[in-house]
Amino acid sequence: QVQLVESGGGLVQAGGSLSLSCAASGRTDSVSDMGWYRQAPGKQRELAATISRGGSTNYADSVKGRFTISRDNAKNTVFLQMNSLKPEDTALYYCHADAPWGRHWGHGTQVTVSS
Repeated sequence: QVQLVESGGGLVQAGGSLSLSCAASGRTDSVSDMGWYRQAPGKQRELAATISRGGSTNYADSVKGRFTISRDNAKNTVFLQMNSLKPEDTALYYCHADAPWGRHWGHGTQVTVSS
C-alpha cells in the first residue's frame, strides 16, 4: 500500500499564492502518476494537475498558466505551486498516487481564496 500525507494550503487573498506538498510512503517504488484533484462544496471532484514519474504533466484548463506541478522522485513527494489564485480555486485539494493495483488518495487539504 501507499500512504499519502498532504501539507500546505490555508487562507489567502485573491491574487495570492500557496504551495501544497504531498509525501508518499510505503510501496512507493510501484507508484507511477501522482497529482492533485480538488473538490469544491456541492461539486464533483475534478482534476487540477498530474505528473508522471518521468515528469510529463497534465493540467486542467482552469489552472493552466497559474499552477505548476513538480515532483521529487528521490523524496517521493509531489508539489503544487498555485499562483494568481482566484476565489473559484477554493476547494479541498486531494493528492493521489497511482499504483498497478489502484489509486491512493490523501485526506485532503483545504485551500480558501477570499475575494
